[in-house]
Amino acid sequence: IVNTIAAVRSVQSHFGSSFILTMAPETFFVQLGYSFYGGTCSGCDRRAGAFLPVIYATRDILTVLHVQDYNSGPITGLDNAYHTMGSADFHIAMLDMLLAGFPVAGTGKTFPALRADQVALGIPATTNAGNGYVAPSSVQQALDYIIKGIPTGSYVKHSANATNFRGVMTWSINWDAYNGIYEFSNSYRTYLDALP
Repeated sequence: IVNTIAAVRSVQSHFGSSFILTMAPETFFVQLGYSFYGGTCSGCDRRAGAFLPVIYATRDILTVLHVQDYNSGPITGLDNAYHTMGSADFHIAMLDMLLAGFPVAGTGKTFPALRADQVALGIPATTNAGNGYVAPSSVQQALDYIIKGIPTGSYVKHSANATNFRGVMTWSINWDAYNGIYEFSNSYRTYLDALP
């Protein structure tokens, strides 16, 4: 981890302010660190929360973090309830952890909040692309709560409105094109363009 951080900083230093640093880890490697971190509990998977030190140590040069809110097991949110992918509440809970910060399990340390412009939502473009697909209307309700404070679902966020939220990412843009309707591209472009 120390060498990874040093390498990222070395590359950034070489390229300077035009260098763009993005990360797209799974929830297992980020938000799971709230409940289980590394080897800090009996039977914990040592990889749980493994991205936290890298994100923390590069937060000053991090352009955008878009955690993959799919292919995930249930994750405990800041409300200490399990949230399962496939719902607006899951996206709200996972984004809220990044925007509010959270204590890292068994360490006595806190992962501090990221700036809203450093946080994006990572989702699958279609049902073919991975587990955890949510219809754009539900994702947009989640974003309305995160960005504008318009409540939806049962999760109550801990972070302020993220008015300069970075956006939405998918690894699976090829699946968006595959079915010919471009649901991801069209619906999120329209939604994001309409934001003030």
